[in-house]
Amino acid sequence: MKIVMVGPVYPYKGGIAHYMGMMCKTFAKKHEVIALSYKMQYPKFMYKKEQKDYESDTFKVDGTNYCINTANPFNWVHVAKKINKLSPDLVVFQWWHPYFAPCYQIICSLLKTKEILFVCHNVFPHERFPMDRLLTQATLKKGKYYIVHSKLDEVDLLSVKKDARYKKAVIPTYNVFNKSQLEKDDARKILNVAQNEFVLLFFGLIREYKGLKYLLKALSIIKNKIPNVKLYIVGDFGGEKDHYLKIIKDLNIENYILIEDAYVSDDDVEKYFTATDMVILPYESATQSGIVQIAYEFLKPVVVTNVGGLPEVVADGKTGYVVPPFNAEELGQAIVKFYKCNDKRHFEKEIENEAYKFSWDRMNEILDEIVEGGN
Repeated sequence: MKIVMVGPVYPYKGGIAHYMGMMCKTFAKKHEVIALSYKMQYPKFMYKKEQKDYESDTFKVDGTNYCINTANPFNWVHVAKKINKLSPDLVVFQWWHPYFAPCYQIICSLLKTKEILFVCHNVFPHERFPMDRLLTQATLKKGKYYIVHSKLDEVDLLSVKKDARYKKAVIPTYNVFNKSQLEKDDARKILNVAQNEFVLLFFGLIREYKGLKYLLKALSIIKNKIPNVKLYIVGDFGGEKDHYLKIIKDLNIENYILIEDAYVSDDDVEKYFTATDMVILPYESATQSGIVQIAYEFLKPVVVTNVGGLPEVVADGKTGYVVPPFNAEELGQAIVKFYKCNDKRHFEKEIENEAYKFSWDRMNEILDEIVEGGN
């Protein structure tokens, strides 16, 4: 099968670019894959920060054609012609935000093939806005097949296309970050973290909906029971750092916090996950998160809140813990329980047992199942 993949890929930043890179490489094991990415993803007035990261080419897809300008209608016609010339058996679009609706709608409308699949990372955006449903519906109705990654997105997809032919699949682990097999002791030396400290990790872009404030409140409880605990906050604060520093000061937990306020390149991911004991996702809302899969790659248990698709990828008491959202006390209790039970190997074995479910080979099977047999 000849497959054209449309979406972000190296050197673009972020989890969806990582995802598409791995999907291209995985599908290429069985199919002919051609990647089309953006020569302009977002206009600068919409996204003022650097959109690309050249430091690591881990997710590079050789032969990618950077031909799509998402803000130029004339370009969309050109891209559609390019795809038609390739005569693909299937065109796969990565979908996560209605910003791409006009671009994708025009391209899809001009394609000769109707064999179109949308990978829905989020059916609707995290931050909703007027017209997002109409834009989403108008775009996704152009598809024939769909992949979603959570029950919430399954429901949202069916709300805009009730007869959608889809498969629900967990986000696979990337299996590329744990490259040097860095030892925990060595990772902690690099980060200047003491070997006897209990280290928690909050990783990724800092956004209000990710619930960091509840983890900070939980830490003020945890420190009384686990005095040598440390929380490592690693990610771009997006201009909100002062807000969180005030919370930290008010809670008197400055001595229990380590902060790396920056976008983390792919090559630096390993040291943070290797050094930690547990990864925390105290989200207020979510569809899913690739952070869980990165944690599993390093055999690290996670604590997630019972929102969106997060509880679907965490076996409570086996690969981590699931707690209610907006609840610092229960979040803190779960973390204390992990350290008190002192059974790290139990969690590692359970994560290892789930490995095939989170494999990219399984994603290849899902593609064949949906195209050949429906749902």
